[in-house]
Amino acid sequence: MRLLVGPITAVDRLLARASVDHVLTLLSPDADAPSIAAPRTLLRFNDIVEPRAGLVAPSAADVAAILALAGTATLLIHCHAGVSRSTAAAYILACAVRPPGREASLAKHLRAVCPEATPNALMVALADAALARDGAMRAAIADIGRGVDACEGTMIDWRLD
Repeated sequence: MRLLVGPITAVDRLLARASVDHVLTLLSPDADAPSIAAPRTLLRFNDIVEPRAGLVAPSAADVAAILALAGTATLLIHCHAGVSRSTAAAYILACAVRPPGREASLAKHLRAVCPEATPNALMVALADAALARDGAMRAAIADIGRGVDACEGTMIDWRLD
């Protein structure tokens, strides 16, 4: 599996890097989604880690939709900034295709390739429960902490072969 991850401003550049089998778009409910010719899953929720009035939190159904893409050969994942929702989705998929016990090393790898990565903790917690990782995913993301401040995340080309 190959994951191409980044902000909405990098979608065209990421699409130019490789033939993409599917696009995962993670945007706020009121955000405009870019036009994309490839098959796409569009999930709409706010980048929040706990419920807040007037906002839409990521749900178990959203995480299930992300996990359903685990068999995709080349997946482009983007959110608005490429820092939180998209890096959470990439981490979730990496954990899904790797056996339990690799959560910490996958989180460290994510931080190494994207110093700005601050995966959405609620998405990770929901995936931790769905994958029965007994808190290992949540702990690994907590251990890497918040990424460096940035307006956008680094584009990631993560091969999980």
